[in-house]
Amino acid sequence: MTEVLIQDRESDTVAQRIHHLLHGHPALSPALVLVISMIVFSILNDRFLAPQNLSLVVQQVAVIGALAVGQTLIILTSGIDLSVGALMLLATMVSAKTASVNGLPGPLALIVGLGVGIAAGLFNGVLVTKLKLPPFIVTLGTLNVFTALMLLYSSGASVRGADMPDLMTWTGTVITLGDVRITTGVLMMIGLYAVMSFALSQTAWGRHVYAVGDDAESARLSGISVRRVLLSVYVTAGATFALAGWILMGRINAASPNAGVDANLDSITAVVIGGTSLFGGRGVLWGSLIGALIVGVFRNGLSLAGLDVLYQTLAVGILVIIAVAVDQWIRKERA
Repeated sequence: MTEVLIQDRESDTVAQRIHHLLHGHPALSPALVLVISMIVFSILNDRFLAPQNLSLVVQQVAVIGALAVGQTLIILTSGIDLSVGALMLLATMVSAKTASVNGLPGPLALIVGLGVGIAAGLFNGVLVTKLKLPPFIVTLGTLNVFTALMLLYSSGASVRGADMPDLMTWTGTVITLGDVRITTGVLMMIGLYAVMSFALSQTAWGRHVYAVGDDAESARLSGISVRRVLLSVYVTAGATFALAGWILMGRINAASPNAGVDANLDSITAVVIGGTSLFGGRGVLWGSLIGALIVGVFRNGLSLAGLDVLYQTLAVGILVIIAVAVDQWIRKERA
């Protein structure tokens, strides 16, 4: 039997071996893209690898990277969330307004915002699990619902950082290590990845998330409560989106209803480029962080090269198409 397996592996084509490698390590291809792109941009402009510039790239992707944590969880279960940006802004504006207008202390205001994020995620989850509506349609609808609620509550007005307790913008605090400057928001984002990666890889809940995304019916037959898992995923995602809002407040030193307009698509872009399958059941969380960094590196590198912002958007769009094509190829070869 062992000899047959060895012969089969030796007879594999190069394409099949690459397929086996990429299927077993979803974050490998985006990691290679990140390394190659950094090498290319460093050749085009010697300022690219400067610690100050790389620090700036990391700070710029902190918010999208945090949003990609929750988006990854949902996509792993074969869903998708188009309401992430609106949900984040709703939680952010509620936190800011309750602190600046109602005089709520910073910690309590942040807890209220976190509660709003959890409640909004629960609302999405109930519509998906109880009414069995497609996640795409549900979140397309709640995108408008959350946006309207946010604008009604805030009256379309921003809240300045100076009008809020210092804790609300604490995530914008700069930490200097030599020539490297990062913010506490970046550290919070990395902490989110560490905690959720542990949950996905080392707990029964994480294994159930992958099982539901791979084949919900088989997961149900094996004794997994599919509804409960899906509901927990949307609630957890809602909490991470609210935390991303806290990072955003520190980033811009304000709570603005106009911030993060492209957050919905950018979070999906980071997840897809990071190697997570849009069909669910395959991917690793750290890959989404790599995907967010790839987008940040391309935009920064092309900007340093003096290219118009339209070329940056074009490059990101091409990356998404390539990432989805690779995922389709892997799924086809696996089948």
